[in-house]
Amino acid sequence: MEDKQYMEYVHANAQKSNHIVTLVWAFLVGGVICCIGQGFGDLFAFALPNWEKSKIAALVSMTMIFLGSFFTGVGVYDKLGAKAGGGSIVPITGFANSVVSPAMEFNKEGIVLGMMAKMFVVAGPIIVAGTVSSVVSGLIYWIIGLFN
Repeated sequence: MEDKQYMEYVHANAQKSNHIVTLVWAFLVGGVICCIGQGFGDLFAFALPNWEKSKIAALVSMTMIFLGSFFTGVGVYDKLGAKAGGGSIVPITGFANSVVSPAMEFNKEGIVLGMMAKMFVVAGPIIVAGTVSSVVSGLIYWIIGLFN
């Protein structure tokens, strides 16, 4: 097929999507996930009044990662992602989903060569990019600090 014929074929057979509805779902679901996280933060701050804010934030992060992993494991998060699109992958729960999903998918290939090797297929580049950029920016600040 030539490019023009191919494009005609794609336009004729591609599913039509309503972008406004998709954006609204993404906004609502992402917002609800973030509100749940804020709710846990408020609950933990009330239940643990002597804790520092940084420790409460870490507890909220761990809770949201657990919930994202759990709901991925029982098949709920993928259904949510199908409806919400980007709204489900932006919060921290989406990152947990991107680690757990490949681990579950490749578990049948064995623990080492399946689950452990494929667990970070999606999230690995994000972790590497974050680590490298953190080291580079830390070195830049350190070098700047040497001259002050």
